[in-house]
Amino acid sequence: MSLLFSPLTLRETTFRNRLWVAPMCQYSAASEGPAVGAPNDWHLVHLAQFASGGAGLVIAEATGVVPEGRISPQCPGLWNDTQRDAWRTVVDAIHHRGSLAGIQLAHAGRKASTWWPFSGHDGSVAAGDGGWTTVAPSPVAYEGLAEPVALDADGIAAVVDAFRAAARRALDAGFDVLEIHGAHGYLIHQFLSPLSNTRDDQWGGSLENRARLVLDIVRAVRAEAGDAVPLLVRFSASDAAPGGLEPEDVAAVSRWAMEAGADLIDVSSAGLVAHQQLTVGPGYQVPFASRVRELADAPVSAVGIITSGTQAEQILQEGHADVILAAREWLRDPHFGLRAAAELGEDPADLWPPQYWRAHRAPAR
Repeated sequence: MSLLFSPLTLRETTFRNRLWVAPMCQYSAASEGPAVGAPNDWHLVHLAQFASGGAGLVIAEATGVVPEGRISPQCPGLWNDTQRDAWRTVVDAIHHRGSLAGIQLAHAGRKASTWWPFSGHDGSVAAGDGGWTTVAPSPVAYEGLAEPVALDADGIAAVVDAFRAAARRALDAGFDVLEIHGAHGYLIHQFLSPLSNTRDDQWGGSLENRARLVLDIVRAVRAEAGDAVPLLVRFSASDAAPGGLEPEDVAAVSRWAMEAGADLIDVSSAGLVAHQQLTVGPGYQVPFASRVRELADAPVSAVGIITSGTQAEQILQEGHADVILAAREWLRDPHFGLRAAAELGEDPADLWPPQYWRAHRAPAR
């Protein structure tokens, strides 16, 4: 059997394969009314189709743990029970199609309250248009966005508790896996990087201090989830900007996160500053995953323009990662898992839904 379609066990959960769906923002939740922040039919169909397509794990998009933690007013949340119940419907659909369900818990910090990509606008959403005042470790704005308010000690404690409470609701909704979003320039990443964290208290200065927030969150979520549930943490392995985080820094934080209760590090990169310099191409983030895996001695996932089963298998065979996460390729082909299995000559019995079995073998040409 290929590595890509071999099972993986984290804690008490076994994944049917190692080709997973990365979180992808859809900007499609209600922005007002009693169902604000709740997923809807779009999310149901969008996520369930990947389970039919053979994914081992489907991770729902960045989900705000508080209203002001959403990237945009159109993003989903998990700060109330109405949202929890709506997510349960999505989770049930993923399970019914044979995959496990995960959710990425997030707080966007200074990159919150922004216009969604297809709104026709750029920058921060004003209060009159449904936006809000953002928060961050320091009053340092992301280029082109409104200046945030620096969190005080009580505000930081409230963020930790919000992640814990959202984790509880996610588990009650039936999610099998939790992921903490510490990448792409959002709040946890803002605390981690010296480019956005200029504090001189216990949450600023040294790497240990800047990592305090994410480690407190990992411990809180692990305590809420118990010993059985897998917990992932996504980090940007490099800020791709002078003076910012490098893989060696993130590997150290990854080791601490594993000690605090994480099970796998989801390695991405960048997103913190507008002046980042990142060369993009097939598999461009795999070297970051490989370096963090080596230095942290931790299981990792790799992302970044991974578009075929053979490419994914090679990444695993060469020891760069333990899991493959893909995003846009699943959008182009919601049956990416079925195609990748065929490329590798695999025929996992549990991969093809019985409703699709008549198409299991391509006709002879």
